[in-house]
Amino acid sequence: MVQRKPGRGGRAPVTKKTNLAPQKHDEDATPTGTQATNLQQTCLEVFRNALNPINHDPVALQEVKGHLYKRDFASAFGRDEYLHVYAERWSPGRALGYLAVFTNIQEYIHSTQPTDQQTAVVCLGGGAGAEVVALGAWLTTISSGQDNIKLHGSFVDLASWSHVVSILHSQLITAPEISEYASDAARQSKKALLSPETYSATFIQQDVLVWSDGDMSEVIHNGTKLVTLFFTLNELYTTSIPKTQHLLSQLAAHLSPGSLILVVDSPGSYSTVQINGAEKKYPMQWLLDYTLLNKGKSSHESAVDKEAKWDKIISEDSKWFRLPSGLRFPIKLENMRYQIHLYRRLAG
Repeated sequence: MVQRKPGRGGRAPVTKKTNLAPQKHDEDATPTGTQATNLQQTCLEVFRNALNPINHDPVALQEVKGHLYKRDFASAFGRDEYLHVYAERWSPGRALGYLAVFTNIQEYIHSTQPTDQQTAVVCLGGGAGAEVVALGAWLTTISSGQDNIKLHGSFVDLASWSHVVSILHSQLITAPEISEYASDAARQSKKALLSPETYSATFIQQDVLVWSDGDMSEVIHNGTKLVTLFFTLNELYTTSIPKTQHLLSQLAAHLSPGSLILVVDSPGSYSTVQINGAEKKYPMQWLLDYTLLNKGKSSHESAVDKEAKWDKIISEDSKWFRLPSGLRFPIKLENMRYQIHLYRRLAG
């Protein structure tokens, strides 16, 4: 079972798979072996130490589930304890899946950024902590022996996730506590995963569907190399298709050539839209292409739309991230099934 990110989401028949980049099968080419498993376990330890899930409140968890089932997201994310419960229950497994996603597309991220500059990543709908930990863990895999690699993550969400983002980021850049009687070898092994200079993070509480150009430009700008929407875009479409299309157009205006938009969502997500006077259900991927690639537009619409200049470099309608055996965590972790689409901003 795939737990969708709450706040916005949907399900629909799975569309035909399209491969624009070489893929061997429908599962992630996640690095295997002891080193990869150790990194995944380290991610889980970050959540364990930051959120202490073994002591979670079962009553609060059931209340959150009830609110999510009724799609009452204002209530589900209206209390700090609910945010904490959600982050400890669903974000750890998602973080491992997102780590695999970042690993699989890292060649495209590297191609947009000189290694001596800070990489700026903006995660829309990224307040629940999975993106915070996944980005940090991914950074460790590319920065080994390269002190000049730095990353700043901006995590934008409607609910007040500031504390969750802060404590998880702190766990990534702070060495674990160790006994004063520990040996020198033990002290050497208990280093922080990353330094504060290598990985910085900011949380922005914002409804992205009513984001002014001025406020957006402070977060998403020419220096931004990657914008992610993980299990968020279809919920935005469900809330308002016109506002979501406008948001995507805003991204095109604020991002520089070579920048990337990465969309991960539930397979088969769709929304109802009225175009040219006809109401019809469209797959989320079709709506994306309609805005970013001008697909489905009349020749006149395509001619006047000067902002939609993107190249789709990865598109898959259904993939699996499967958890390896042997991971230890006090709460059950789940595999992640998803669709993925990666777009690169073109010049002009």
